[in-house]
Amino acid sequence: WVTAGFVTALMGLWVLWRPDPHALSIDVARRQVLSSDARTAIIMPICNEPVGPVFAGLRATCESLADSEAADLFDVYVLSDSYDPVLRAQELAAWSTLQEQLGDRCRLYYRLRERRTRRKAGNVADFCRRWGSNYRYMVVLDADSVMTGETITMMVRMMEAYPKAGIIQTAPRACGVQTLHARAQQFAGRVVGRLFTAGMMYWQLGESHYWGHNAIIRVEPFMKHCALAKLPGRGGLSGEILSHDFVEAALMRRAGYYTWLTTDLEGSYEQQPSNLMEELQRDRRWCQGNLMNFRLITEPGFQPVHRAMLFTGAMAYVSAPLWLCFLLVSLSLRLLEPHTGATGFFSYLEMSPQLEWLWGLTLTLLFLPRLLAVGAILLRGEQAAYGGSAALIKSSLLEAILSALQAPIRMMAHTLFVVTALTGLNLEWKSPMRESQSILWRDALHRFVPTMITVAFGLVATFQSYHDAIWCLLPVGLPLLLAAPLTVFTSESRWGLSLRRRLWLLTPEERTTPAVLVRAWA
Repeated sequence: WVTAGFVTALMGLWVLWRPDPHALSIDVARRQVLSSDARTAIIMPICNEPVGPVFAGLRATCESLADSEAADLFDVYVLSDSYDPVLRAQELAAWSTLQEQLGDRCRLYYRLRERRTRRKAGNVADFCRRWGSNYRYMVVLDADSVMTGETITMMVRMMEAYPKAGIIQTAPRACGVQTLHARAQQFAGRVVGRLFTAGMMYWQLGESHYWGHNAIIRVEPFMKHCALAKLPGRGGLSGEILSHDFVEAALMRRAGYYTWLTTDLEGSYEQQPSNLMEELQRDRRWCQGNLMNFRLITEPGFQPVHRAMLFTGAMAYVSAPLWLCFLLVSLSLRLLEPHTGATGFFSYLEMSPQLEWLWGLTLTLLFLPRLLAVGAILLRGEQAAYGGSAALIKSSLLEAILSALQAPIRMMAHTLFVVTALTGLNLEWKSPMRESQSILWRDALHRFVPTMITVAFGLVATFQSYHDAIWCLLPVGLPLLLAAPLTVFTSESRWGLSLRRRLWLLTPEERTTPAVLVRAWA
């Protein structure tokens, strides 16, 4: 699993230096003439979202689109599934206000769905049934998405230039949230994430991921071939498909159309969860959805690459309980055989020479992509956008430390999610907060105290049985003991803003904010 990520990042580095001739060409698309038949709907499905930031981002996208050369080709739809009456009234008021502001520069529609079936997938399907036949393409946005008119227009050009393209997925850049947690995630995505994205583009070509937003879809084959049925049976892995985007990409490819991931389109943005608890709340739904998708791995007609995606999507979460089991088994073996007779630099851990090499190889596979990403930025002369060479290096170290501290917390949470999904326990899902919000101590303690107490007892018992083994457990046990304070600390905007003023975790979008984001945050 770790090796697959390493190789993907390695090929991403290769693509940064030597563009893949087999990928979609943005240069070909630039020469494509847009006809009046290339009508495109821009849809934003929402459900109980904070109205202010949602419509601020939509306004920025619409204004940028109105300034583009082909604005007449586009209609914009807000597709609301909100059931809170207060939010419904606010959405209507915000839509009316935005309509007045845009005037005749952009056609903006609002639809409130009374029968909320099949969540977001059902929301999009309802749009397709009502108005899909009026459009050749549709661009799907999330509630926190912002895109430039130039990028949206180029997506349409690419679809026109490649008639067998069914879905083109952009690589959205995370920005706009000021908490320490979100800024670390934004920095990691901007520095290391682009290697993994470019690597996925290299390996997958026309059988790529679709992430459900910031993408363009060919409407006719989507309506014909991408309808989703319920998974039969009972329990947590049956019923409505939650992670519908992976399945829709596989169905589109089965129908003979390609799904492409492109890293060339830069004006595509999204927001990260503002704190660790919000991230884990989102991961809970993704975990169940990916495990449900694993049931479709033998579906007739799916391409091998999409079968592999369904497998790796499930493994992204199943790897957590596997890691936990590995730690527990390793600890048990160490306690049963405390003396191995090993010598050398790691003798205080009583680690055999073979384990020393394995440990070193694992660390190399984990951290070398970070070093390669930083090296690529330095060699390409892009460090000024990150605050300079020193700021880039120290920020990378800080992000790596935060990632290492949060990894055991994610492991325990993902293990719980896998267990609840497999046992069929009820899953409640609420929309993540789109604005920076600090975590209260009582909320963090309520969530993490059971884990903290369990880990504390485990460390004490291990220390009493075999003192030296405690050193092996501290890298995992200490972050779990500090889960609540770490979550509260990283959820604070003041720390994120303070570090930004000192050029820590700086991204190019923070260094020089694009005009569309200035509009969204105004």
